[in-house]
Amino acid sequence: MVSEKLSALKDEMLKAVEAASSLADLEAAEIRFLGRKGELTAVLRSLGDLPESERRELGRMANEVKMEGERRIAAARERLSASAASSVADSERVDVTEPGTRPPEGHLHLVTHAIREITAIFERIGFVRTREPEVEWDWYAFESLNMPPDHPARDEWETFFMDAPVHPKWGKMILTPHATSGTARILASEKPPIRAINIAKTYRRQIDVTHVPMFHQFDGVYVDKDVSLAHLIGVLDYFAKEYFGPERRARLRPHHFRFTEPSFEFDISCGVCNGTGLGPDRQKCRTCKRGWLELGGAGMLHPNVLKAAGLDPKKFSGLAFGWGVERSAVMKSGVQLDDLRVLYKNDMRFLGQF
Repeated sequence: MVSEKLSALKDEMLKAVEAASSLADLEAAEIRFLGRKGELTAVLRSLGDLPESERRELGRMANEVKMEGERRIAAARERLSASAASSVADSERVDVTEPGTRPPEGHLHLVTHAIREITAIFERIGFVRTREPEVEWDWYAFESLNMPPDHPARDEWETFFMDAPVHPKWGKMILTPHATSGTARILASEKPPIRAINIAKTYRRQIDVTHVPMFHQFDGVYVDKDVSLAHLIGVLDYFAKEYFGPERRARLRPHHFRFTEPSFEFDISCGVCNGTGLGPDRQKCRTCKRGWLELGGAGMLHPNVLKAAGLDPKKFSGLAFGWGVERSAVMKSGVQLDDLRVLYKNDMRFLGQF
């Protein structure tokens, strides 16, 4: 009998709802009995073969079974949801008084530290830091610094030339090849006494253990009446002792630069091999080869450079010096870095040490 099936289905459905221990179990019971393909739907489909009087009565019974099932399922869902929320509250309770896990903290790059330290060292003796362009004109980088058109530094294998129109006065546009172009700008815009240091990004087509295509240079200039070679030696010796430490040795070697006369190379005893010229394997030091590392150039400003800036070389004299920030940083005691390129590999294992 259909009425007996409905009664048995109701009892079975209510037992399944009461027995559900989770929302997933309850959903399975709802689908089984009241779903579109559920057991109640199957019974209702069989009513079409019965006389109309029986069909009406059994339809009423089936509707009561459905309504009772939906009411019980709703009550069970509310109960199980509350129970689940309570369980989550117990298992995922947060102790707000317990110290949290600190997120990873970044810090300034080794090169940034070096720039700030170099700036502070020179500020203590009256040098003012300036920041000159990263994209420069040929005139400031070469012409004003007494470099003729056939100078090797103006070759495209040394300098990055920009694909831009040639300026009628300033010449070709280039990526700044050395911070000395900033010195040319300072001399042209300031009046003596001048005591300034330009720290800037520079670009050259070189890459090996002691060179990278983009690096930082600092270039200092001091112009006044009666500036002498003694001032230059004093400034460089002061910097070497302040930055590298009193135990490190520095030296000047005669050299030739177009924008200074006389000119010198400035060397520091190698911080990787402690000036021995030998690496850990007793072979030649990979960084210096001979115990000394060239940091950069220095000298007294050439009269032609002063003239290009509109200064009278008979009235004023000046000194200039400049070299790489990265090279200075890796030569500092305790750094022990034998490959400049590592600075820009973004390796957190390396950067985290500083």
